[in-house]
Amino acid sequence: MSRYVGAIDQGTTSSRFIVFDRAGSVITLAQAEHAQIYPAPGHVEHDAAEIWTKTQGVMRAALEKGGLQPSDLAAVGITNQRETTLIWDRRTGKPLHNALVWQDTRNDRLVAEFARDGGRDGGRDRFRDLTGLPLASYFSGLKLRWLLDHVDGAREKAEAGDVLFGNIDTWLVWNLTGGTEGGLHVTDVTNASRTQLMSLKTLDWDDGMLAAFGIPRAMLPRIASSSEVYGETRAPFSGVPIAGILGDQQAALFGQTCFSPGEAKNTYGTGCFALMNTGTEPVPSKAGLVTTLAYRLDGQKPAYALEGSIAITGALVQWLRDNLHMIKDSAEVETLATTVEDNGGVYFVPAFSGLYAPHWNEGARGLIIGLTRYVNRGHIARSVLEATAFQTREVLQAMAQDSGIPVKELRADGGMVANTTLMQFQSDLLDVPVVRPKVAETTALGAAYAAGLAVGYWKGIDDLKGNWGVDKRWTPKMDAGQREKIAAAWGRAVQRSFDWKRDED
Repeated sequence: MSRYVGAIDQGTTSSRFIVFDRAGSVITLAQAEHAQIYPAPGHVEHDAAEIWTKTQGVMRAALEKGGLQPSDLAAVGITNQRETTLIWDRRTGKPLHNALVWQDTRNDRLVAEFARDGGRDGGRDRFRDLTGLPLASYFSGLKLRWLLDHVDGAREKAEAGDVLFGNIDTWLVWNLTGGTEGGLHVTDVTNASRTQLMSLKTLDWDDGMLAAFGIPRAMLPRIASSSEVYGETRAPFSGVPIAGILGDQQAALFGQTCFSPGEAKNTYGTGCFALMNTGTEPVPSKAGLVTTLAYRLDGQKPAYALEGSIAITGALVQWLRDNLHMIKDSAEVETLATTVEDNGGVYFVPAFSGLYAPHWNEGARGLIIGLTRYVNRGHIARSVLEATAFQTREVLQAMAQDSGIPVKELRADGGMVANTTLMQFQSDLLDVPVVRPKVAETTALGAAYAAGLAVGYWKGIDDLKGNWGVDKRWTPKMDAGQREKIAAAWGRAVQRSFDWKRDED
C-alpha cells in the first residue's frame, strides 16, 4: 500500500504541494509564488497558465525533496483559493483572459444593478434563500458574467460548449487529467457553492440563476462530492488518483476535524475566515453571514456551514509595516503591543474597502479613534491586533444567533496564531478557549484527508479525529465587565466608520 497522501494547496499568492503520512504529519513540501496582476484600481488578476506551471513544479520538487516516487502516493487532494474565476478554450486549453481573483471588484456595477432590480423585497438578498449568498462582487457568478460580456467571442463559444468555466480547482483537475486530451471538467460542492449559481438544496446548477445571470450551462463543470475518485493524474506524473477537492476555508474546517454541529474554526491570515459546522441542513443567516457547503463525502448527506469573511486582519499588520513603517517585520507587532498593558482607549476599524461580515457595508471607511496625548506606538500596535479579535467576535456572535448553537471552543489556524498576545485576547473576548492544533497546515491537511478517505487510506472520520491534537490552548482571563465595556467601545467605533461615508456623501 502507498505510504502517503499528497495535497495541492493553490492559494492567492502561491502554490504548494505537501505530502502527509497517516498521522497527518508533514513529510515534505515545496512552494512557489505567482504574480499578482493589478491592471486598474480594484482589478486583481492571476495568470492561470503560470499557476498551472508553478503547480507542476512544486509537485515535482516536493517529491524530489522527500526522496519519493509518485507510486508512494495513495491519492492527491486539491484545495484552492475560492471564487477566483477563469474561462478557457476547450480545444486549445488556453485561458481567454487572466483569472479574476476573488478580491477583484470590477463587477460592482453588475452587483448594484441586480440588487436594484431585486426591489424593496429583494435587494442584495434576492438570491440568498436559494444560494445562501448575498449579491457581492466577491462571488464567481457575476465575475463570470463580466467575462462573457467583455471578452470578444466568449459568449458565443460558451453557448456552443467550446469555452469552459472553472474556479482554480477545476482548472487544475482539467490539466492534471489530460487537458485537451480528455481532461475532466469537474468541481466539488464547496467551490460550486461560492459561485451563486448552485442551489443549496439540490446541489446542482440552478436554471433560474443561470437565466438571471446569463450563464450558458454548457460551460459549467460537473458538481461532485468533496471526497471521491474523480480520475487519475497524467501530468506532471501519471497514475495517482485525484480524490478530494475542497475550497480553502472548507478544507481548513475539515483539517481541523470540525465534523459536528457547533464546531468552529477561524483562519487568521491576510483576512479571517470563520466557519461553523451546522449539520446536514442549511441554516439561513439573518445576521450577516453566508450559508455555504462545509463538505460532502461520497454517498453521504452534505454538511453545511455558516461563514463569516473578514477582509482585513493580517493585512492591517502589513499596512502598519509597509505604509506607516512603524515596524520592520510583521512579527514585531506583538513585541511593540506588549510594551503597554492595554489599548489606551484606542480602537482601529480597518474598513479600508468597506466591511465584510457581518456588516457587508461597502461604504464604511477605516478609522482610528480614541487618540489622546497619552497614546504611543504600543497602543496603536495593540489596537491593530485587537481589531482582528473584535471582528472575529462579531462573526461568532452572529453564528450563535443564526444557528442557536453557542461556540464552546474556537479552533484557530493561519499565520497569526503564532501571536500569543492576540490569541489570549481572542479567548478573553469570546469567553471560550482558543486552541491551536499540533499540525499547522490544516488547509492542505483537509484536502489530503478528503482524498485519503476516498481511497481507504483512512477508514473514516474517527481516524482523522484521532490525529487531531492540541499544540496550545488559551483560556479566558478577562472579567465580564471589562469584556462588555471594551466590546461596546468597539461597536461605537464601527458605527463611526459607517458615518464617515454617509457624511462624505
